[in-house]
Amino acid sequence: MQVPLLDLKAQYQDLREEIRRAMDEVCDAQQFVLGPVVQQFEEETAAYCGARYAVGVSSGTDALLAALMALGIGPGDAVVTSPFTFFATAGAIARVGARPVFADIDPATFNLDPAQARRIFENPPDYLRGRRPAALLPVHLFGQCADMGALLKLAGEHGCPVIEDAAQAVGAEYPMPEGVRRAGAMGTMGCFSFFPSKNLGGFGDGGLVTANDARLAEILRSLRMHGAVETYYHRQVGGNFRLDALQAAVLRVKLKHLDRWHAARRAHAGFYNRAFRGSGVRTPAAACPDLPQGHIYNQYVVRVPRRDEVRRRLQEAGIGSAVYYPLPLHLQECFKSLGYRAGDFPASEQAAGEVLALPVYPELRPEQMEYVARAVLEATQ
Repeated sequence: MQVPLLDLKAQYQDLREEIRRAMDEVCDAQQFVLGPVVQQFEEETAAYCGARYAVGVSSGTDALLAALMALGIGPGDAVVTSPFTFFATAGAIARVGARPVFADIDPATFNLDPAQARRIFENPPDYLRGRRPAALLPVHLFGQCADMGALLKLAGEHGCPVIEDAAQAVGAEYPMPEGVRRAGAMGTMGCFSFFPSKNLGGFGDGGLVTANDARLAEILRSLRMHGAVETYYHRQVGGNFRLDALQAAVLRVKLKHLDRWHAARRAHAGFYNRAFRGSGVRTPAAACPDLPQGHIYNQYVVRVPRRDEVRRRLQEAGIGSAVYYPLPLHLQECFKSLGYRAGDFPASEQAAGEVLALPVYPELRPEQMEYVARAVLEATQ
């Protein structure tokens, strides 16, 4: 039996006619960059996330870049984030000329540990020279929110904006004192990716920034158009960060199905959790299990002994898997100048040697999940 890590063809078959109609409407209008379809998608996504504003951009990476630029973060600044995430998180910080400052993760959730972040604010390293970090950038990894209550409290104490990297967590929920909130609507800004493999994925690259501040939303709209306030008049230097209308058309169709897909992913995760109970497979911890979308399982990531051997055996059995992520960011060659060494962030380094993502996409059939679970158990015995 063949079980891919992700089967986008199965998703497309269900939506083929609806998506093609939406794309045909864009083709008939011949307005391919921004325009009314993008605006409609922005409004619908802002409402879905519970944010006042949403600004469509060209990718999740550019969403992070635009958010940092909108806050004026640049050379001489430092941004606190996680070393256990996709490269774009720290890469965007470096691209604006700021310094990524890493704090270790909570080993249960893989998300930024608020206690580790607090240490940086309260006992800043020498290179900060008495300056506070310019921003806090937590990542909602694998589909569940970081501990935003504690992180927002920390940021508030130090007058620091919070940029949520919600690339893997569209729709994920978190319990705030004022009620349940969704990823991207709790901090100063939220950054999303619509890369095809995401729970809400387009037909190429795409991204979005959410905000509750009208001024920031205006700045973001300008930044995505090379900093223009009107055609050929530029208030600042921005970039070409625009979302294509064809991507927005596809995403509008998919957004209507997103909660149903989330529910299927949670059901599949529940199956795996039961199948692996009592084994050597460490299943993902859900920090908010009582919330309907406390975890949306953009990835279903387990920890296993002899990870690389297990992955090899799954490949031989025709089962797709992936390692998110094999090398923490503080050990990446391009960040060597930051001065970090192996052992600095033990929770992240241990996770990098143990994590394995298994198929969890909504269209999985029961017999496929049973096959995957059986193969994993056999490989880990």
